[in-house]
Amino acid sequence: MPKARILIIEDDASLSEVLDYNLRQEGYETQVARDGQTGLREVRIRPPQLVILDLMLPLIDGLEVCRQIRADAALREVLVLMLTARSEESDELVGFSVGADDYVTKPFSVKVLLQRIQALLRRKEQGVGDREVMVSQGIMIDRSRHRATVGDRSLDLTPSEFGLLAALVRQPGRAYSRAELIDVALGDDAIVLERTIDVHIRALRKKLDDHAELIQTVRGIGYRFRDPADITAG
Repeated sequence: MPKARILIIEDDASLSEVLDYNLRQEGYETQVARDGQTGLREVRIRPPQLVILDLMLPLIDGLEVCRQIRADAALREVLVLMLTARSEESDELVGFSVGADDYVTKPFSVKVLLQRIQALLRRKEQGVGDREVMVSQGIMIDRSRHRATVGDRSLDLTPSEFGLLAALVRQPGRAYSRAELIDVALGDDAIVLERTIDVHIRALRKKLDDHAELIQTVRGIGYRFRDPADITAG
C-alpha cells in the first residue's frame, strides 16, 4: 500500500530540505512550498493526505492557510500539522481552534515528528469503516461519515476533536483521565502531552457553544460527558 502524500509549507529552505529528505526516506511522496499563497494553491490543485504547516510564512501566514483549508469542504479530510517556534499554550489553543490536528514546536526531533505523522495518518485510517452512530443530549456522532452535529448545526471538528467527542459521548458520566483520552480518542501510539488534551477540550467547548457545559471537568482526574441522569436528578 503506497504511503501518504505530504505537502511541506515552510519558508526556511534548510529545514524544508531536511523534512523533505527524511519523509522521502520513510517512503512518503512529498512536495514543498515556500510561502502560504503557493502552499494553499497546491493544496487545492492536488489535496495531500497531510500538510506540515509553518505559521510564520510570507504572503499568507500559516493560521490563515489553515483557516482556508478548513473552510473548503473539498479539503475536509486533509490533516494539518502545525510546525512553529511559538510554544505558549495560548498559541497552541489558537492553532487547534482554527483546525490544526497537531502542533509541534521548534526545535524538534525529526524522529518524534515522524512518529506524530504516523500516528495522525493511522488514526485517520482506523476511522474508516466504523459505522457506529451515537446520540446524547442533542449531540450526534456518525463515525462512518466522520460527522458530528449539535441540534441541527453541523460541527466543523478536526480529527482529534472528533475522536475526543466520540469517546466522551460513548459513555456519558464516565470520568476519563487525560492519559485515557490520549489512548481512547487519539490512539495509544500518539505522541501527545497531557496538557494538549486540555487545549483540545477548550477548542471543542468553544465549537459546542451553548452545549459546552456538556463536557465537564473532573478535578484531579480529567473530563467526562454529562450524564443524562444528572439532569433528571436535578
